Amino acid sequence: MLPPALLLQCNMVSRVSNITQPIVTRFAPSPTGYLHIGGARTALFNWLLARGAGGKFLLRIEDTDRARSTDDATRAILDGLNWLGLDWDGEPVSQNANASRHAGVVDDLLASGHAFRCYMTEAEATAAREMAFAEGRALRSLWRDKPASDAPADQPFVVRFRASDSDVVIADAVQGDVRWNAKEFDDLVLLRSDGTPTYNLAVVVDDHDMGITHIVRGDDHLVNAGRQAQIYDALGWDRPVFAHVPLIHGPDGKKLSKRHGALGVEAYRDMGYLPEGLRNYLLRLGWAYGDQEYFTDTEAQSAFGLTGLNKAPGRLDFDKMASVNAHHMKRADNARLLELVSPWCAERVEGLDVTSDAFRQMMLAAMDVLKTRASTLAELADQAYFLFQRTPFTLEGKAAKPMKGDAPDLLTRLVPRLKVVTVWDSETLHAELAVFVEDEGIGFGKIGAPLRAALTGGAPAPDLSLVMEWLGRDKVLRRIADQIKTDE
Repeated sequence: MLPPALLLQCNMVSRVSNITQPIVTRFAPSPTGYLHIGGARTALFNWLLARGAGGKFLLRIEDTDRARSTDDATRAILDGLNWLGLDWDGEPVSQNANASRHAGVVDDLLASGHAFRCYMTEAEATAAREMAFAEGRALRSLWRDKPASDAPADQPFVVRFRASDSDVVIADAVQGDVRWNAKEFDDLVLLRSDGTPTYNLAVVVDDHDMGITHIVRGDDHLVNAGRQAQIYDALGWDRPVFAHVPLIHGPDGKKLSKRHGALGVEAYRDMGYLPEGLRNYLLRLGWAYGDQEYFTDTEAQSAFGLTGLNKAPGRLDFDKMASVNAHHMKRADNARLLELVSPWCAERVEGLDVTSDAFRQMMLAAMDVLKTRASTLAELADQAYFLFQRTPFTLEGKAAKPMKGDAPDLLTRLVPRLKVVTVWDSETLHAELAVFVEDEGIGFGKIGAPLRAALTGGAPAPDLSLVMEWLGRDKVLRRIADQIKTDE
């Protein structure tokens, strides 16, 4: 049985069409750049809607703009979706490859009288547009009611859609019923003078042919939905369920742009976010399910529904994004985190062999603790730096202050006791340090601060006894020796 949210949205289909087949959604990016963070959220919503209903999530590359479409951009989009974990069904569809099908549909519209050839010159079109603007309406072509016999010989023409003379209404799953006055729609160009299809025609034909039942996209396409609904009706095709979600805004409440920083999914990957962390954050950016903040994929697919989408724009919050990602860092498998963080560690120390058993065992031993102290892979590498940093290191600035005074002498007296510790684990080491400070008659800070400096070089690190356990006896003694200038 479908979750209640999906049952509700399936029931609303009857308001707009006769769709009864399983839910089929799509993501249809233009290959003119990277996978935008807003596009990633749109893809996520469509993916969740389909996966949660046991339907299909399809991918279409809208590459009809041949001048701006590039193979590199297509690869970037596919790479971004793959990294984000949004798998699609079947092969990606190229919109450009369907050009002949688009043209064939235009022939049907011409035959039914819902489209016509328009021979307006550029000057005539400009004059007609200016007149329409002055009269407070959209452009209506001079050729919409002229007989074909009036067509000038050998003059270029476009094919236009005969805009509705009645108000246009769509039932939107997010916006509610949306109505436009007929005069707001122009006689839309379907085929350009060179025979290439325009966006609104191609989208309708492709969505119909792909069996798309639900179109979830940004509300910047809301007016296009009004145009496309007319084409669906003219062709006698069922309209899909439309769901237009508000766009993502920056922290300042303004439309997201380059001034707000990272816009592409790959930028968040390169900053060290986990794909599941970004998925969870984007899910909650414009959608709510009670007070629940954190979701596994299974939970998200079960809970997601169009009824939870907000009408207000989501506002990008980088602190919240880091917090959500930190939650998923804590839950991530240690072995997987090791594979993901290893390149970050290698960047911090030239020549570091992150494939060695010694490195892997040390990192895995520390991972349960370190991953609770990091919100990204970059921070995880920083937290682990004390484990694999190049030695011997020179203590400088604040890191060198704990080594002043009698600190070297204290460390010198501690070394023999560490050499004979029988069980090298944090509990035993903590107890040994406690006995040492009691025997010396000092506060723990007198030995703790210089010992930490000697072992970590001032790098962030958790409890000192844990640091010693993970480094192992040999490394601990060697690093102390490096600082007190004595033999081990």
